[in-house]
Amino acid sequence: MKSLTLAELDTLSAVDIKTVDPEQLVDIRDISIHRELPREERVLDFIRQIRNPYCFRHGKIVVKIGFSEAAKETTMEEQFESYLRTL
Repeated sequence: MKSLTLAELDTLSAVDIKTVDPEQLVDIRDISIHRELPREERVLDFIRQIRNPYCFRHGKIVVKIGFSEAAKETTMEEQFESYLRTL
């Protein structure tokens, strides 16, 4: 699988969860992470399986994720920890 372009990623991130058909979304519980793959191939394999890394399902729940500009200077773990503090 080739890498996605920035334009393709922008299109995927723009999906509106209010209008998307949940049946067309991949359930993240069906995704297999192949840890034996090198990092770049593992990411591409994940994207191939999930189809849209910004909008997917967990069971009957539609999940939409996004990242702020501040995310460019922090790790995903730091962003997730910050999110958990808001709950």
